[in-house]
Parts: sequence; C-alpha cells; structure tokens
Amino acid sequence: MLEARQLETKLSSMYKAGKIVGGVYLGKGQEAVSASLGGGLNWGTDVFAPLIRDQAGRSAFGEDMLDCTRTYLGSSLGPMHGRDGNIHRGRPKEGLLAMISHLGASVPVVAGVLLSRRLQGKLDGVVGATCIGDGGTSTGAFHEGLNAAAVERLPMVVVVANNQFAYSTPNDRQFACGDLLDRAVGYGVEGSSVDGTDFLDCLRVIGGAIDRARSGAGPQMVVARLLRLSGHGEHDDASYVPDKLRAGGLGRDCMQVAAAQMIETGYATEGEISDWQTEVEDAVQLAIATAQQEPPPDPWKERWDARSTKLSMVTEA
Repeated sequence: MLEARQLETKLSSMYKAGKIVGGVYLGKGQEAVSASLGGGLNWGTDVFAPLIRDQAGRSAFGEDMLDCTRTYLGSSLGPMHGRDGNIHRGRPKEGLLAMISHLGASVPVVAGVLLSRRLQGKLDGVVGATCIGDGGTSTGAFHEGLNAAAVERLPMVVVVANNQFAYSTPNDRQFACGDLLDRAVGYGVEGSSVDGTDFLDCLRVIGGAIDRARSGAGPQMVVARLLRLSGHGEHDDASYVPDKLRAGGLGRDCMQVAAAQMIETGYATEGEISDWQTEVEDAVQLAIATAQQEPPPDPWKERWDARSTKLSMVTEA
C-alpha cells in the first residue's frame, strides 16, 4: 500500500510536469481493497486482471516496480517495450493479465482463462480474480462473464470497488437495486460486503472470498464501499463529488486507517512505519531514475508486427 501510494504520487507529479504521455489514474483511497486482493493470490499460478486503480494489487501480487515506471516512461526494456499505453501492461505467462480499457471485459477474460486451464487439467488450487468499479458492473461484458463463471462454477473472485461514481455519474443514476451486492444473488454466486476504507476488514473479507473460491465454493463477488480520493484521472478535479460525502465515513483514507490499526494491534510501531515509508521512497526514486535513463523504442529497428513469425508465415501462405 505504501509503495503504491508513493509511486502514484510521483507519477502524478511527473504527469503534471509534462513528463508522462497519456493518462494517469490513481488508486488513492482504494489501496486496502486492491492490496488485499493481490496479496491473497499467488504469482505464477493464480490469475489476476487488475484495473486502472490496482497498483497496490499489482505490487502485492508480485509486479516489479520497474515494470510500472518503464511503461509509464516509454522504456523499450519494459514489458510492453514502449509500444502501448502506460496502464496496459502485464505478464500473462506469470498470471498478471494486461489491463483492458473496455471496462467489464476483464471478467469474461478471467473466466475464459480459468475455463481453459480446466480443459487442460491445470485448474486445481488456482484462483482467478479481477477488480472492477461500480460503473463497470453496468456493462454487458460484466453480466455475461459473471454469468458464465457462475454456470461453470469457476474459482473466480470479482471485487467491485464501489467508489460511488462511474467517472462523474453517481450510484443513483447507475443502478436501481438497493445494493450492488443484490446482483450476486441473481447470478447464483456468493456475495460479501466490506468497508473498503478498513484495512483489516478488507484482509478478512476479501481473503475469505479467495479461500472459498480456492476450496471449490465457486465464484465470489465482494462489494467494497469507498470513495475515490482523487478524480477519475489526473485530468479530472472531481468537483462533482459533494463535500458532505468527502467528509463522511466513505471519505476516510485507508492508509491512515491501516497505520492506526497496525500500531493498535502491535504489528508495527510509528517508527517502523516511518522507516518503511523511507525505504519505499528510495525504491521509487531508483525505479524512476532507472527508467528515465533507458532508451525508448527505435522506430528503425523495432518490429511493430504483433503477430508471431509462425502466424505471419501461415497468413502469407
């Protein structure tokens, strides 16, 4: 969580200084939810499809910080080789799927990966997970994907980060049901609700959903209640969010809540948390500096054909 907050704070500053091309979307306020999901999964065996506010989940799952900085800064040494948008990075072979801008699409994609593994006899003990916003639950891909996962009883966890706004559209203009959790019943999947600002609650509820999916209980849907503590992206000032909502319980900063909980339970002291912060700041600075010194893709030497050699030969034949 500390790593994600510090890394994204730095990326925001660089974007505003004109050093990053494209958009920057922060997970500020969603770190507890995201880290609880990514941290409950196993790199190399499980499947995780993060969304734009899931840097904490990416880090907790096992993504190298350099993958992030290299992609944002267009380094040819990054996972996308400087070829794609700064948030569309992934390591599919290790189970980290690239983010899809078409919101809702990750749900059927994860379901498809899990079904493929079942057909290959490689699904035992595996969990597939993705995080989606409240607005994304209104897309056709979300409905079809979750329905397919339920019918096939796939070991899948879908976390809905209900941050109260689909960009600037409030909940009451998005859906008519009393709670998004009601939708879980309609699909025949287990549903859970969690206070997305409460770190320990997120660990318990999201971790429990992952455990149930892994043990064969079928798809799980978790609805996390929270509020974006920034705009939809760094280009958005979020002026549409009422001050009363910001000042309420949903507007709590999960980072502050987590620090207080760790100190209260004796897991860490203020000094230790301060030391972690310093370590993270140093690591972020190093990752940024490293990516800045690396070469961008060379248009005269790069092969921009996305097809494999074999596919190209078949197509030409």
